[in-house]
Amino acid sequence: MRPGPFRRLALLLLLVPLAVLAAAAALVLAADPLLAVRSALKPADAIVVLGGDGPRRAARAAALFRDGVAPRILVTGDGDCLSIRDELVRRGVPPPAVEVECLSRNTMENAAFSAPILVRMEARRVVLVTSWFHMRRALACFDAVAPRLALLAAPVEPAGGALDRLADADAPRVAAEYVKLGWYALRYGVLPFHQVARGTGASFRHAGGAA
Repeated sequence: MRPGPFRRLALLLLLVPLAVLAAAAALVLAADPLLAVRSALKPADAIVVLGGDGPRRAARAAALFRDGVAPRILVTGDGDCLSIRDELVRRGVPPPAVEVECLSRNTMENAAFSAPILVRMEARRVVLVTSWFHMRRALACFDAVAPRLALLAAPVEPAGGALDRLADADAPRVAAEYVKLGWYALRYGVLPFHQVARGTGASFRHAGGAA
């Protein structure tokens, strides 16, 4: 006996959300090799901390500063630039070593508004600090705006293994990052994967980073 139209509709309404959830879970599980970039760190001229998820990014940047990776920190982003600066100082970074850029509203503006400040700093090698799943897009934006900068990736690492990420509070942001990658490709012409494909992008050429 064939199901009636209402049963077919009910089944469809049940299966579509399940399929969407399954696809989102798959994207989260596969996110580390697709979205994360990590570099073997070398002495740099500055650490750039992108706004968002402030406490964890501030902790990562402060640890890098204490380890002597770079003598200066630039915080970029309009939402929490001042609170990140305060957290850096609380974690032992001297206030004169921290500069803020509090106007940028997205990752491309983070790069565009940071570039002239880094030029003024005479920075040639920069360490980017952001969330692990945001790192590839961040590198691509800075590479597009300032291709002569040597970029190193020092992400805030995820907690736990791949399965733990499904229950992590960042899981929706991880899934949304794929959409943002596509949007940046359309709006800005930023292609985060072209550096890997051709092997000549500044982000990977100088940093030796591996996804």
